[in-house]
Amino acid sequence: MSKTKTMTQLQVRIDPKIKEKARDILENLGLDISTAVKILFHQIVNTKTFPITFRDENGFSLEKMKILDQAIIDAQNSKSFTSAKDLIKDILG
Repeated sequence: MSKTKTMTQLQVRIDPKIKEKARDILENLGLDISTAVKILFHQIVNTKTFPITFRDENGFSLEKMKILDQAIIDAQNSKSFTSAKDLIKDILG
């Protein structure tokens, strides 16, 4: 009795410009689109999560963006000094 692998086909609608850009990037990595999708699906199964970190246009992950937002708020709420002398005076009490 011979076991044969059965494969299924996946169809995805995507903007042609995005597909073209992704294909060019993947080709530079030595991959085709089909292989990249297979790798993605295997990683989803292996990690039981979506194995991609979403980033904004500046390259920040959502988690890092929250940290940056909080740092900005903290900086805006912190003391400011007009001179080093005033800073040292505040530090020393």
